[in-house]
Amino acid sequence: MSFAAELLISLSLVISGIFGFVGSYGLIKLKDTVQRLHAPTKATTLGVGGVLVASMIFFYLDTGHVSVHELLITLFLFLTAPITANFIAKTYLARNVDRKDVPDSTGAYGWSVYDDPPDRGAGN
Repeated sequence: MSFAAELLISLSLVISGIFGFVGSYGLIKLKDTVQRLHAPTKATTLGVGGVLVASMIFFYLDTGHVSVHELLITLFLFLTAPITANFIAKTYLARNVDRKDVPDSTGAYGWSVYDDPPDRGAGN
């Protein structure tokens, strides 16, 4: 393997390690659940993505074939992280914020985390 390839793989691993460290540090140091939500969903996702990119580059240069496993893991990670963050945010909102403390919804159905939709006048 050439020096340039090893340098590219190493650089990808170091950058992903920095993202992973920042995400983990943010998860510990941020104050409440809503702030903590951003650390693992943004920075740590990029950290794991960088490791997967480094793995793809290594196995392509080592075997000459593109590994589909890393692409599938990356796709799964990028699809599930925002969905999980949305569920955590909705749970936090439902458990810790009263309905009177949230602004009025501009949609026809109100906030999805509350049972009873607000009275929107005739037709509801």
